[in-house]
Amino acid sequence: MAIPSEMWTQARSTAPTASTTGPPRAQTPSKPHVDRSFRGDIEGMRAVAVLLVLFGHAGLPLLPGGFAGVDVFFVISGFLITGLLLQQLDRDGRISLAEFYARRAKRLLPAAATVLVATLLLTYFFLPRGRWSTTAWDVIASACYAMNWRMAAQSVDYVAANSAPSILQHFWSLAVEEQFYLVWPLLLIVLGLFARRRGRRGSRSLYLAGLALIAVPSFGWALHTTPTEPSAYYATTTRMWELAVGGAIAIAAGWLSRTPRPAAAILAWAGLIAVGLSAVLIDSVAGFPGYSALGPTLGTAAVIAFGTAAGRAGPGILLGRQPLRYIGAISYSLYLWHWPLLVAAQAHFGDLGVGGALMVVAVSAIPAGLTYHLIENPVRRSRSLAEWPFKALRVGAFCTGIAVLAGLAFHLIIPSATGPAPTAIMGQVPGATGPATPAGPPGAAALGSSPRDSRAGTPVDKVESITPDPVSAKRDAPLLQGSCHVQLTSSALNGCVYGKADAEINLVLAGDSHADHWVPAMRGMVEKNGWRLTAHSKSGCPFLAAAISLNDRPYTACTEWNKALRAELLGPNRPDLLITTHSEYPLVGEPAADRRSARARELRETWAEMIAGGVPVVVLRDTPLHLEDMAECVSENMNRLTRCATPRDEAEGRGGGPVQEEAVRDSTGVRLIDLNDWICPANRCAPVIGGILVFRDGHHLTATYSATLAPRLTAALKPIVADLRPRSR
Repeated sequence: MAIPSEMWTQARSTAPTASTTGPPRAQTPSKPHVDRSFRGDIEGMRAVAVLLVLFGHAGLPLLPGGFAGVDVFFVISGFLITGLLLQQLDRDGRISLAEFYARRAKRLLPAAATVLVATLLLTYFFLPRGRWSTTAWDVIASACYAMNWRMAAQSVDYVAANSAPSILQHFWSLAVEEQFYLVWPLLLIVLGLFARRRGRRGSRSLYLAGLALIAVPSFGWALHTTPTEPSAYYATTTRMWELAVGGAIAIAAGWLSRTPRPAAAILAWAGLIAVGLSAVLIDSVAGFPGYSALGPTLGTAAVIAFGTAAGRAGPGILLGRQPLRYIGAISYSLYLWHWPLLVAAQAHFGDLGVGGALMVVAVSAIPAGLTYHLIENPVRRSRSLAEWPFKALRVGAFCTGIAVLAGLAFHLIIPSATGPAPTAIMGQVPGATGPATPAGPPGAAALGSSPRDSRAGTPVDKVESITPDPVSAKRDAPLLQGSCHVQLTSSALNGCVYGKADAEINLVLAGDSHADHWVPAMRGMVEKNGWRLTAHSKSGCPFLAAAISLNDRPYTACTEWNKALRAELLGPNRPDLLITTHSEYPLVGEPAADRRSARARELRETWAEMIAGGVPVVVLRDTPLHLEDMAECVSENMNRLTRCATPRDEAEGRGGGPVQEEAVRDSTGVRLIDLNDWICPANRCAPVIGGILVFRDGHHLTATYSATLAPRLTAALKPIVADLRPRSR
């Protein structure tokens, strides 16, 4: 998100400047060229950028690439801020860091702090309690302009990546800008010293060379990391080149203004068209900020670079009109407000649809306008803050401190998803007293031997107790030894071993996090039967020889992990039985017309390789997949739990189950175990069975419920294990 600059939005401002220390300097006489420097087309481009983001976030089908508006903002920001710095260098022969950061502080921080504190209120009133703690940390990261790195870390955290979007995730782009402006002014100061030694001759070329030192490595790194690393989208190192492009236009503005008008008009209009086509034709962030980002980035650069020379023949004739210019003026506040309101409305009302989301976006213009007129402008135009930069810096520090303290207070004082480990928590419905313990057999044990006929599996509105507490259920995951569940970016084998060390029966579990959530059940099974289990699981990675894609990128770490695991399984210590399961994933280059058959075929080939190597295969049919986070739904509907009950046929029809069933039908020597009758026994999946919360999100079993499935898994596997001939160890 770009930040409007006083240089352009307040060209006629008479606020004096000040030195870094001591009393204010005398007012520098206004220069005629300052008034003429106002660029209505840039104000309009800012409006185009924010509208692309807003419409994209609202899910407008015609603009699947609305996120490209952020790239537009980066270029505009780089141009405007570099122009300000160059103006000070030309005027004073130096850059005052105190003045520069004072302008940034009074321009950005009061509005940002207002929205951050307001977001905590929205969270308290509208978001499920399970999101409160995470939001508090998001506020702190956003206030410190580090949200992009928090988002980057979550993009490689499988559980976090599949959670509900942060109410403050849009602050990532603001963080990128401010981190860039920690580097660029300092580099300009160094280059300015060299320029003065050269008598300022050739200084513009020197500044361009300095930008190249930033832009070239950044773009190269973006090209290298974008195809395989989702975190590249949020990284400052892969985004700096976009701001540098804007800075280069500011440095070369004098040369570019001499472009012949016909050529300038064609290039400027072509740039605007390139931005529009990017938003219409690009439907995935997978290419950002690599090659795909060139369209909106260079397109915006062309509009800015040739807009002056094109004059009224260029896109300025359109961009410089109202109401675009007003939207551009309030774009910062509009960007800050729209996303928290969208997330809060979505959490409170459910799926808004495009129409509802557009209404929320439209309503966000009200607090945005109020913030612009009552907070942004008064602070920015304050004569006192303009005369005393350190006073403005103190105001900025105060705003940041208020936001950080509010986030800490929300996390520590407001009851949220903090407290003891989930497996030790017994949640209660409002009004219940005493320790919450299941009244009868816990979890799947309550269903007996005929789950489809059991009343215990029928959804009801209220239960006596819920374990674990839905607010902290996301932490009710398998307690793996040594954290051996392999994360997204790693391809190392790091299996966990359970059960009897010298057991005659050696089992291996392999797959993604849907295999991982069976570990509590399997631990109970092998410990009771004297077997041995080695669990190999990797986030977002099925046991499959074929290459898959994740986040629209080839998941190379998964391919490498699978290759190493297959070699391990077929080696001298091959297991007596391989058990595998997974969710559904797209194959790299799979045919659009027959995806399910292609995926089933690859599964059969992978299993056939195991069987040919003497390793029998059992497939655990994938668990039901809900479109809603079950823990959050339960925490918000403790007296109306039936609101969280998903139709069984819908939940079972999603995920990896249908493909697994098709693959097993045409496979020789592969057996399928389906325990979903003990997970979703009725026609609608009850979120709580036997006092136990079944799912910790939309598709992962709680460790507590998984453990209650151990007897059922044992009953299904014992006949298969009895057919095995244990090899001597």
